[in-house]
Amino acid sequence: MTVRHAIYASFFGLLSIGAQAQNAADATSYPTQPIRLVLPLSPGTTTDLVARKFADRLTQRLGQPVTVDNRPGAGGLIAAQAVVKSPADGYTILLVNSQHAINPATYTSLPYDTLRDFTAIAMVGEAPSVITVPRELGVKNIGEFVAMAKRKPSSLNFASSGIGSQTHLSRAYFAAKAGISLTHVPYRSAAEVLNDLITNRVQSTFAPAAFVLGQIQEGKLQALAVTGRERLRVLGDVPTVSETVIPGFEFSTWFGFVAPAKTPPKIVNLLAQTLQSIVEEPATQQKFTEQGITPRFMLPREFDAYIKSEIDRMVPDRQKRWYRWYRWYGRKIATRMAGRATWSS
Repeated sequence: MTVRHAIYASFFGLLSIGAQAQNAADATSYPTQPIRLVLPLSPGTTTDLVARKFADRLTQRLGQPVTVDNRPGAGGLIAAQAVVKSPADGYTILLVNSQHAINPATYTSLPYDTLRDFTAIAMVGEAPSVITVPRELGVKNIGEFVAMAKRKPSSLNFASSGIGSQTHLSRAYFAAKAGISLTHVPYRSAAEVLNDLITNRVQSTFAPAAFVLGQIQEGKLQALAVTGRERLRVLGDVPTVSETVIPGFEFSTWFGFVAPAKTPPKIVNLLAQTLQSIVEEPATQQKFTEQGITPRFMLPREFDAYIKSEIDRMVPDRQKRWYRWYRWYGRKIATRMAGRATWSS
């Protein structure tokens, strides 16, 4: 090594030490300015309700405003890109749902690396779908629905919030496991789905409880089963798919927070601990129950491992029929979903 190279190495080494010291100081004093919580969906969705609940409580806990920035479109890619391009300083974080792990399986390429470019903060809860049908259809339980679908292949429709959405994949996964065929009818809004479902223009939907609970309680719709690992408190008499027709079946939309990679661990841990205290609050638990959300908390390392496992679960076997079919549709998501408002997750 020449003298010049030694000088350069020493200079850049000092710069690195200085940057690390500055990051440590910033982490110690964090937060000193407003925090932006980026959201991949439109206002009024279940994910948006979760985001605003946590934004309010984070504001109170951290002493700095936490604002929600809705960036819907392209299956969450627009929001994710906005966060990836932001400084890794804890002042821009992203609330993600299961779509975050689904996108690597459905897009032929992504403008970021889901595992490398984000660091997990915490998982806070999950919301199973409720399999719902019109009263007019005449089925009383999920077993009767599956039997009808087998007697009349492809004659029953199901409504989703769009190609590549959680409601779409939930149905695809269920149909593959149940050995049935349902005709997909994508919609753009909850209101359209509910109107057509009540009038039997479509025969089923796989939606979060928050969007069908009112109609179920009013007797306009029939809830057949929930897709989570356990029954929902708000629909305690509705069984799970696992305890009825497909043992071990589980498909829920989970919610969690991530930050740009290289966000200082002290900041990530502070946010995780704050989120955990919020999840444990009785008011949060009550709000979750009312929305059909089950509290489920994971700290950064556990949540990071869970995201990896979910990505693997989305593509357990590239030869499976449901995966090949879904992958084919997934190639079209970027153009067909860009700018759409989704309501299911």
